[in-house]
Amino acid sequence: MSQGSENVKNPTIHLVSTAGHPNFGDEFIAASWLRFLAERQPASDVVLDCPDPGMATFLFEGLHPRVKFTNLLWRVSWMTMDADPDEGDVIVDRTVTELGSPLFDLGLIELRRATTVHLIGGGHITANWMHHGRLVRAARRLAEVSGARFVATGLGLMPPIDPERIRDDLGAADHATVRDSASAEMAGVDLGVNDAFLGLPALPGFGARPDPTGQPGDVWINIQSDLAEPEVFEANVAAVRAMLESGRFEGRTIRYLEAIPGVDRDRRAYDLLADLIPEENFMSFVRLWHEGFPGRPLQTWITTRYHFHQLAAAVGAEGVAIEIDDSYYRTKHQSLAELGTGFPIAPAGSDKLPDPASDPEFRLKAGRLHRAKLDEAEALYPRARAQKSEPVREPVAPVAPQRSKGVFGRR
Repeated sequence: MSQGSENVKNPTIHLVSTAGHPNFGDEFIAASWLRFLAERQPASDVVLDCPDPGMATFLFEGLHPRVKFTNLLWRVSWMTMDADPDEGDVIVDRTVTELGSPLFDLGLIELRRATTVHLIGGGHITANWMHHGRLVRAARRLAEVSGARFVATGLGLMPPIDPERIRDDLGAADHATVRDSASAEMAGVDLGVNDAFLGLPALPGFGARPDPTGQPGDVWINIQSDLAEPEVFEANVAAVRAMLESGRFEGRTIRYLEAIPGVDRDRRAYDLLADLIPEENFMSFVRLWHEGFPGRPLQTWITTRYHFHQLAAAVGAEGVAIEIDDSYYRTKHQSLAELGTGFPIAPAGSDKLPDPASDPEFRLKAGRLHRAKLDEAEALYPRARAQKSEPVREPVAPVAPQRSKGVFGRR
């Protein structure tokens, strides 16, 4: 990298996330990293690269004192939607490393301040979105041209986009972990812990003691329609209705939790179950984001959502996890079953749900999993020492392409 000796980089952490949609699990992970970095490295600059930086500003502003938002690497990946894999790699490499585009250059030059490029957890780098494989490529190239560390944590990669390319790109990382054993085997990287475990202390119910009387808590429902085939979605709703109407929850309050605004409500699962769940018992995403995840010990959760399964079990609730397909969500819920949540898993399209259950020891194990994720985070980002003064942030001179030498750099 061509960088003048007079230019001193302030530590700059470039997080690549699928947050900002919003979808609760992805937002929770991004918020967890921002809170951690605010506590450990408040003087570092942080850039959150996500699909919708405008919404991300409202979701996350203030969680780190030096955070800003962009979607530059996402925009690079979007350019490859209709490209074959080889062509997509060429587009990414040319755009990130050679510059030459009025749509990207100014931003990409600024991104070269990065000292760490970090793909944070989520299940977005999978065959459901083929072009997201180029996100890994773009992050790798940005790290190379910046002289930055390239790291990835808690990724879910199944079903795979392109195993050979993913292995090659993640093989270039200085540190990489995934959240499930199938992804670890496919990508040839270490099996780690889902990034959402980093944020467990932010849950109001984490560490709460169960009611000493053993009185059962509320029943929480979430059945997603996104990514589910219509017949599977309809079967899942019918199976939940049958359980609610069975009388097993008599005397208990039934509630519905929204993970994605509108997608979990309008003409979808909640509306189809509204005769059983009063309007006042519907918790919107907006309330959820402001009030925090409502999970508590002794509740019952019936959900298709991976992170609702994880977080409900972590606070001591019982439940049932429902698959919506036999690949993407099967891998996700199975990874939690392997960790020991104790939630039975209903195959996609089941006409009858298994009885809710839990492993009472998982609350303690969740604390250990949080510690394991915290250990990983602290190894990547040690607590910063107090500085007498912040380094002067001079513009970073990029590597100029041959065809336009000197055009993009300011000396």
